Amino acid sequence: MNMNPYQTGAGAPKMSFPSMPQSGSGMPSYGSGMMPQPGTGFPSYGPSPMPPVTTGGTIPGMPGPTPMLPAEESFVENILRLNLGKTGTFYMTYENNSEWNAKIFRGVIEAAGRDHIIISDPKTGMRYLLLMVNLDYVTFNEELNYTYPFR
Repeated sequence: MNMNPYQTGAGAPKMSFPSMPQSGSGMPSYGSGMMPQPGTGFPSYGPSPMPPVTTGGTIPGMPGPTPMLPAEESFVENILRLNLGKTGTFYMTYENNSEWNAKIFRGVIEAAGRDHIIISDPKTGMRYLLLMVNLDYVTFNEELNYTYPFR
């Protein structure tokens, strides 16, 4: 007897799936506790998503108003973005590397993202894509642009 689970054709086992209840418009009707999963068209079972949180109000049982979050937080990539075009020295560490454990890059900041920095060496024109996970610190020989976001 052939036990091929991927068998197709006349000898293939018949499979049935529960059908979605339909509304009058031909669209799936979702009952209590069933919400469509965004972008999939499939329902998500369980509690419906949390309502949006508003800031500046009060939370029952908590004294005083809820503090508002700043529009932009002070992360390294944001500080680097404020200083595009400036030359910095980037100290990087690469663990478990037998050739070199630490490396220093010097260059002009061209871009900075959540997980990377792009710099260019003005002498050679070489561009480097550095990963933030390896960044230890950066030094600059000039004043930095920096606005503290919590004012």
